Amino acid sequence: MCIGGHCGIPDNTAVSDGVHLLVPFAGRPPGGQPAALRGLQLPNLQRLLARLQADGGDPGQATSLSMPHERVLARAYGLEPVDGLIPLAAWQAQQDGSAGTEGWAFITPSHLRVGRDHVQMAPAQALQLDGDDSRAMLAAMQSYFAEDGITLTYQAPLRWLARGELFRTLPTASLDRVTGRTIDGWMPGGAAGRPLRRLQQEMQMLLYTLPLNDARQRGGLLPVNSFWASGSGALPAGFTPRPPVGLRQASALRDSALLEDQGGWQAAWQQLDARECAQLLKELDAGRSVRLTLCGEANARSWVSGAASIRQRVGALFSRPSPAALLEAL
Repeated sequence: MCIGGHCGIPDNTAVSDGVHLLVPFAGRPPGGQPAALRGLQLPNLQRLLARLQADGGDPGQATSLSMPHERVLARAYGLEPVDGLIPLAAWQAQQDGSAGTEGWAFITPSHLRVGRDHVQMAPAQALQLDGDDSRAMLAAMQSYFAEDGITLTYQAPLRWLARGELFRTLPTASLDRVTGRTIDGWMPGGAAGRPLRRLQQEMQMLLYTLPLNDARQRGGLLPVNSFWASGSGALPAGFTPRPPVGLRQASALRDSALLEDQGGWQAAWQQLDARECAQLLKELDAGRSVRLTLCGEANARSWVSGAASIRQRVGALFSRPSPAALLEAL
């Protein structure tokens, strides 16, 4: 399962008694107009909402460091969703065999676009970074991180693991919060964030002169000129994950939402409605329990199956807000 751009906590897709479908970026995409929602035709979602019962929500702010879907996943796996300190990297390290309660974070090689009055992060995929280049970047940067007691470990071209006491209590913004946006308001602040801000400045100077970046630019590729830290925190002592049965995450909306591609986002929702939402209706018809959680920029809302009469279902069909109205509220 990809969380904040990182494939950390895996899906548990084996369905026994039921299924829980989690849909990140279900609300209006950043920069999108209300028409992006009003133009959606989601008949299967509408049928689902008529057959499911509201089961509360997770209200938040679009300015929070952690995304709503990250908070939902944290609770599902028994983690406390402290804003900016959902220890996703520590969870990944535990799965890789690293024990203990050390501080961890994900490090994402990045390209920052520097404007006259802002600095914007390009989507990580735009780097087209392969394993060889990523490992070479890590090797060039490792000694600088080590001076601050941080050890880097390669995981994937766009994901390294960082172990260090600095990350135990340092809140960091989700990669999903900063992709395609100006980063100024999302940088770790105060004295606690000073070492990380200094490291970013040092890496910008180092990477500017790195021959590998010159070669990448000659080949028409973006240079790696910075990094982003996310998923910071430490696991509680003795933490054992509790994989929720039947949890599935629909990731189809993420890329188009982060790219502010309104047409792509609408098309992805239409496909999600035709596939995943239609499958949930089949699960209901088969007598399995169903849970649906929709997440947006700020909020998450859930609906669950339960005993409801035909009269209640018909009444719900006519009394519930339209899918567009529900999604707008996320």
